[in-house]
Amino acid sequence: MQTRFEIATAGQGLHEFTDEVRDWLAGVGDGLLTLFVRHTSCSLLIQENADPDVQRDLHAFFTRLVPPSDDPSMSYLRHTMEGPDDMPAHIKAAMMPVSLSIPVKAGRPVLGTWQGLYLFEHRDRPHRRTVAAQFMAG
Repeated sequence: MQTRFEIATAGQGLHEFTDEVRDWLAGVGDGLLTLFVRHTSCSLLIQENADPDVQRDLHAFFTRLVPPSDDPSMSYLRHTMEGPDDMPAHIKAAMMPVSLSIPVKAGRPVLGTWQGLYLFEHRDRPHRRTVAAQFMAG
């Protein structure tokens, strides 16, 4: 069973889509869910969804770790024609997962109490991102 999730982003940050995945999986039984983001400048994460400060702090950390290409510390970058956020977005996506495997029990992803599924947008402007999903009964 396969589907795609379309996630509209408003720029950099974490965008939760746990509920959409839960709705799609409802009633499927036990198995394994694989999620794969079809872009090179965003990532997928399983992260805390109770305190929004966690998402803000993660975004702030990765912004400090990989600043925009117009920051003097990034002057070595060559791929800059698409804007100062582009190559740093590719670097962040190379550091974080672009696919996730999640066990499913009785039609529900086996996530911890405070875990949620996130698309981590690394570009400044809004995008429409596609996450491919496959459920394998087992």
